[in-house]
Amino acid sequence: MKVCRFKSGDPAVRLGLVTDDAIVLDLTPAGLTGLHAVLEAADPVALLQQAARISLPRLALADVTLCAPVEHQEIWAAGVTYLRSKTARMEESDFSATAYDRVYAAARPEIFFKALGEKVSASGEAIGIRRDARWSVPEPELALVLNSRGQIVGCTIGNDMSSRDIEGENLLYLPQAKVYDRSCALGPWITLGATEAAVRGWTIGLAILRGGRRVFTGETSAGQIKRSFAELADYLCRCQTFPHGAVLLTGTGVVPPDSFTLQPGDIVEITIPGIGTLRNTVAVV
Repeated sequence: MKVCRFKSGDPAVRLGLVTDDAIVLDLTPAGLTGLHAVLEAADPVALLQQAARISLPRLALADVTLCAPVEHQEIWAAGVTYLRSKTARMEESDFSATAYDRVYAAARPEIFFKALGEKVSASGEAIGIRRDARWSVPEPELALVLNSRGQIVGCTIGNDMSSRDIEGENLLYLPQAKVYDRSCALGPWITLGATEAAVRGWTIGLAILRGGRRVFTGETSAGQIKRSFAELADYLCRCQTFPHGAVLLTGTGVVPPDSFTLQPGDIVEITIPGIGTLRNTVAVV
C-alpha cells in the first residue's frame, strides 16, 4: 500500500492512500490526518485497509500537490554500501581513498545525518546544488522508513545530493558536501508492507534531463546493497532514540561519470518500480 501527504485547494496537508498511481483516497474522513499515526500503528497496512473500507473522497493524482512523505522524522544516510559507491569515492580523492576502502569492508557502516523533516524537498519541488561547489551530483537511493521503535515499516525514494569536489577535498568536509538547503528529496510517497526480499528485487533507475534531452541514465538493483536493512537500522538506532521515527537512505549504486556535474534547470528522475518516480528540478542555493 502507498500512503502520501498532499494538498488540494487549501493550505492544509492531508493524508492519502494512492491507488493505481493515479487516484488519491483522502483519509481524513477515516480520522487519519497525520503520517505519524500510521507509521506508529501495530500494523500500518491493516490500519489503512480498514480505513479504505469506508467511502473516501477520490481525487485524481494530477489534481493534487504532493508533499514530502515525512513530518518530524530525522533523515539519516548510510554511505559506501555499494561496491560502485566505494570505487567512486576512492576515485574522487587519493587523500580519502583508504578510508572509503576500509569502511566498505568494516563491521560498522558509515552513517551520517542528512536533514530535518521540514527541510526535505517533495517530488515536483526544487533540489539544490551549492553555489560554492564545482562538482555536484544526485545520488538515487532506496530510503527505509522507521517508526519510533526502530522498526522498518515502509520505504520511499531518496535523493542524497552531494558536492563531490568538497567531499573529495577532505573527508572532514562531508557535512558541508551533504547537508545544505534542498540537499535531500524524498517521495513521491511511502510503500508499506513490502518485505526486504521483495524490495531487493527492485531496480533503482536514474535519468537526468537537460533541455529536454537525457544527458545521463543509469540503473542498479537494491539487491546490490551489501548490508541487510535490519543491520543498517540497528546501527542507526544504537545509543539514540527517534521519538518521531526516522528515514534512512541506504546508499547509491548509480554514479555519473567524473566529467558530469548538475546544472540549474536539470531535471532529476529517480524510479523504483515498487514505489514510483521522484522528480525534481535543480536550482542553485
